[in-house]
Order: sequence, then C-alpha cells, then structure tokens
Amino acid sequence: MAQPLLFTVKRCAPEYVRPSKPAPHEIKLLSDIDDQEGLRFQIPAIQFYKYDPNMAGKDPVDIIRKALAKTLVFYYPFAGRLREGPGRKLMVDCNDEGILFIEADADVSLKEFGDALQPPFPCLDELLLL
Repeated sequence: MAQPLLFTVKRCAPEYVRPSKPAPHEIKLLSDIDDQEGLRFQIPAIQFYKYDPNMAGKDPVDIIRKALAKTLVFYYPFAGRLREGPGRKLMVDCNDEGILFIEADADVSLKEFGDALQPPFPCLDELLLL
C-alpha cells in the first residue's frame, strides 16, 4: 500500500478580483432552468498548472489575476452576488464586487501526486481548505 502524501499548503489572504473596467450595474433574474432548488449548491474546483519554461521570471498568479479581471468585464454577472427575491426567485445583483481569489503554494510537485490528479482528487480538502 502506498504511503499517504504529506505536504504543507501556504495560503495567502483571500482577496476579491474585480472587473478591470466598470461593468453595467443591474439585476438579472435567473431563468427557471437555472433557478431550480436542486441546483442550489456549490462545487469546489481546483486548477493545476504545470511549469512552462516560457514563464520564467513571471508570476503566474499575477497573470491569472489580471486575465481574470479582464475576463470579468465581459462576464460581469460572475462578479456580482446572488440574491433571493420574492417567492425565493434567484437573481444576480451585478455590482462588480468581484470573485474570491486565494493564492496558495504547496511544498509538493505535481509529479509526486502521480496518477492521483484525476478526479476524485484525494487531497482536495487540504488544498481547498474545506
């Protein structure tokens, strides 16, 4: 039986990434398809990026943060907040508050995980602080 992989994760303070340009401030009602009781949950997600020699000397977190801010200009409802209205109808308050972004570093390489990078990922709780 393989030994469990032990590693430490260092998380930076959470921050909000806002759209890089002002977006329309409006309320958008969710469609009846999107506003179903059975869909009111969150799914944790994690992204892994292998080292790219073309990125030498560049901070990948800064690049991701800036790209996210530019993307939110076009997908501005993602930078808003879900609100519940009369009859439990969900709506998005497009207010440019931003999305939660947490930078983290682990003292382990992707190679050390081997084939475990396929879902279900065994260390998801440790990496996402669930």
